[in-house]
Amino acid sequence: MNKILRIVLYVVGGIVVAVACLLGYVRFGLPQVGPPPSITIERTAERIQRGKYLAHHVMVCVDCHSQRDWTKFSGPLVAGTEGRGGEVFDQKVGLPGRYIAPNITPYHLSAWTDGEIFRAITSGVGKDGRPLFPIMPHPNFGQLDENDIHAVIAYVRSLQPIEHRTEDSQSDFPMSLIIRTIPQKAQSQPIPSEQNTVAYGKYLVTAASCSDCHTNYIDGSPVGDPFAGGREFPMPDGSLIQSANITPHATGIGGWTQEEFVRRFTAYADSAQQSRIVQKGEFQTIMPWTMYAGMRKEDLQAIYAYLRTIKPAENRPKLYTSAASKPTALYLKK
Repeated sequence: MNKILRIVLYVVGGIVVAVACLLGYVRFGLPQVGPPPSITIERTAERIQRGKYLAHHVMVCVDCHSQRDWTKFSGPLVAGTEGRGGEVFDQKVGLPGRYIAPNITPYHLSAWTDGEIFRAITSGVGKDGRPLFPIMPHPNFGQLDENDIHAVIAYVRSLQPIEHRTEDSQSDFPMSLIIRTIPQKAQSQPIPSEQNTVAYGKYLVTAASCSDCHTNYIDGSPVGDPFAGGREFPMPDGSLIQSANITPHATGIGGWTQEEFVRRFTAYADSAQQSRIVQKGEFQTIMPWTMYAGMRKEDLQAIYAYLRTIKPAENRPKLYTSAASKPTALYLKK
């Protein structure tokens, strides 16, 4: 009996040591994406303009890294706050921690090298080696053309410095360990030719991270069909938003023409739309329509072309449920 007991203790002890070693490796050995590249990005007018277009209208970096006015429809940017950071994503919206968009103006990034910014955007590792939660979709950005990332860096370097300090992001356990396994080395791909409409559209959909919001997630893992919508976003007033189905199914955008799709976005370029006040209990959305409204018509057409190629999925999410006892069901409209 004593011999059996000793064997059991040895086995249990071995398991404990192995687990401790694994946790130690994750805690102190990860992430491993390599050092930041040694690059100095020339800030040409053309590159800055490209970066501004991407940061405002495609990758919408300023969506999170600025102040948004949630009294208005779609939360348009508050002028003069571009890049100041401070938007909070926490447990109240179903995330495993408290994540704060940092200041990305030169006030904060002046101590960062261009390579450190590049690594953060494309691999999810900060200047100090800490992993970044993919609320900033670095797994998607790491697939983009290096020239586009360089353009974004040139643009944020050109922003007016704003003196605004943000608290550090923190993950709850066990995400505090899991997050260290998420960063990966960038897998940059050249931007497809615009003549290859579907491939170019896929590139833009990756840059805009459409799937991240328009795919349902439970406990951090995707469920259901990609782009079929249904992901929940609780709002501060107690209402609930679900993302729309954007697959080519009849319950999604299957009945939409290219012109209707483009018009749905460009309609929000109207200044009246950008200043529309949302009353209590009225439909609100986190979709940054007023930012995507500035996307080139040709880019919107390419996105439409790519979305027509994905698997149609039947799903009718409730786009908005008010905080009142009786829910209001609204479906995606043209």
